[in-house]
Amino acid sequence: MDMVTERYKLTCDRIREIAAAQEVAGIYKEFYRKTADFILLVTDAYDNMGKVAGVEALRAQNASLYADIMGANYDESYANPSFACKKFGQEMGQMLSFLYTELRAMIPYAFEQRMEDMVIRMELFVEIYNAFAYAYSETALGNLPEKAAVPNTEDIKETLYWFVSDYSETDARQRVRSLVDADCDFAVRIVMDSDLNDISYLYRYGEYVSPDVEQMALYLNTLPEERIQLMADTCTEGYRIGFAKAHIDLARKETVDLRYMLGFERMVRAVILNFEKMGLKPTIYRSENNIFTKSVVRKKGYFGADASKQFLYDHKDDIALFLDKRLVNRNLEVLAAAYEEVKDKAAKYAGPAVVEVFGEAPFAPASTKEACSLDETQQKLSAELKGASADIVSRYIHQEEHSITIIAFPVPSIGERFPEIFDETIRLNTLDYTTYERIQATMIETLNRAAYVEIKGMNGNKTDLRVALYPLANPEKEAIFENCVADVNIPVGEVFTSPVLEGTNGKLHVSRVFLNELEYHNLEIDFREGMTADYTCTNFGSEKENKDYIRANLLFHYDSLPMGEFAIGTNTTAYMTAKKYGIASLFPILIAEKTGPHFAIGDTCYSRCEEVKVYNEDGREVVAKENSISALRKTDSSKAYFACHTDITIPYDELGSIVAYDKDDNAYPIIEKGRFVLAGTQELNAAFDAE
Repeated sequence: MDMVTERYKLTCDRIREIAAAQEVAGIYKEFYRKTADFILLVTDAYDNMGKVAGVEALRAQNASLYADIMGANYDESYANPSFACKKFGQEMGQMLSFLYTELRAMIPYAFEQRMEDMVIRMELFVEIYNAFAYAYSETALGNLPEKAAVPNTEDIKETLYWFVSDYSETDARQRVRSLVDADCDFAVRIVMDSDLNDISYLYRYGEYVSPDVEQMALYLNTLPEERIQLMADTCTEGYRIGFAKAHIDLARKETVDLRYMLGFERMVRAVILNFEKMGLKPTIYRSENNIFTKSVVRKKGYFGADASKQFLYDHKDDIALFLDKRLVNRNLEVLAAAYEEVKDKAAKYAGPAVVEVFGEAPFAPASTKEACSLDETQQKLSAELKGASADIVSRYIHQEEHSITIIAFPVPSIGERFPEIFDETIRLNTLDYTTYERIQATMIETLNRAAYVEIKGMNGNKTDLRVALYPLANPEKEAIFENCVADVNIPVGEVFTSPVLEGTNGKLHVSRVFLNELEYHNLEIDFREGMTADYTCTNFGSEKENKDYIRANLLFHYDSLPMGEFAIGTNTTAYMTAKKYGIASLFPILIAEKTGPHFAIGDTCYSRCEEVKVYNEDGREVVAKENSISALRKTDSSKAYFACHTDITIPYDELGSIVAYDKDDNAYPIIEKGRFVLAGTQELNAAFDAE
């Protein structure tokens, strides 16, 4: 018996004892009994892996593992910081809620048979329990009141802190290796070896499998093979074109990182086979949700349904319990070491191919005062960690040598017309890019003359922005905007640039928008010299809550972010599809950004690839690839990048005008009252007229 197996058996025995009798202060008995019972439920899944058969039995097992945080159950779950704090007080409640949440990360580890990842969390639980049991026993011996039978909160916090610090190395090594090493093939084997007509395969991941996930898999099984192949070909061809446009030799790469939601395995299998023909092997890793890797929004990897989005949101800042400069340095140290171990494989990593989904019920989180939150010092440390981590990754995975493609499809929860919307989405994803390329080239021809562009809202939209543009030295050979067709971002339909920050001023306003899966009402961002200067929304009752919400989820705790992109979306067909089916609020940004002008806060589209030459189809080089912030990479890269890029779109029906002005203030109207008016672009209005 190896050491980890012995630790596992000993810890299981101890947890069975705790489940049977809790020798702790009265108010904590239920917590330790329920938590021990939950751990044993997970270890039972681990010990009996492969023995539970049939969809009904697997569905019941899956439901039992996730039931505690689903629906009304979450109200009285120790995973809910509000409930835990009500029981145990703010400090202890937050820590025990964190502990229970971290133990829930064991569920997928059981299915992956990652015993060590389970053991370290089980041992943490026992260590914390023993501290409570010791305090209780000492109190009993001393005939002290029961309220004294609780360990010091600082001692418990220190135990949790060292768990986070010590095991950050284990997590980093596993996470980095799974990104670049095709031998980490747990999910690949599910996709390639399963009988996909038997949806019981969905339960092999250990993720929460909702009825929507099952229905998605069943629906894809009804589609003819040529339909599935078209979906896969659109994805992989976009990936290949991305490399070709950037003049990157794909033959030098070995692995491609696939990201998708459960239920899409039939398409993913076809994608894998397509990539194999290109000489690429897949890496498919889990979008994890533990203290080391939080996946609340913009999930990276494969993922199931969310048993509770509020649960994920409530725990997104649990690191606030521990975050200090020492922990930041520790995280950076182990990340660099993890990449150094696999640096040869990292050099051959080609980049991600992403299948996004849309149609799930919109989520507007509740503000939970008991949830952990970063203080001002920690916000700066979090931003520092995010930026420095991206710097480390860039040393091993060179952005200028890899590409990406993203494609999106609806899921059944979008409504009764799901099959119709799914077919329409395939049509959007396969629109003739040559038409858009031609029209967008006309638009770029005009924009190349411009010194700035003014964007104004209508119908209650308060947008009033002036965006400064990069001056061309040689208009015959250079371009300000890139002509974007269906490669890295599917579907077609935008021209985009990196604005000049100096001279970019005004207000951006959107009445309702979903960004990174979170809803915003009346989002307003004011820009001063290209940087975010003020912001608000109307999600919550107080201005502080609204500002904190934006700062945490759009600014990622930075004091200010630059406008990294200005783009004009041209896919009026996608816009009218959204209106036809009433799904505009459900579109992912991937499609939404093509349905009006959009503005990104954060890094530019060319972040860390500024030196790579990019050309439009007419042969002109796109030269507007940096701004005065990203230019700092030449002197201090820590100040040049933010490791974030969030697109915010104004829909056509809120768009009053887009007018380009040259250096002599001659006006060139492009859009007026939501319609394209520039000569050579009016063809885009046909979708509006077909309403």
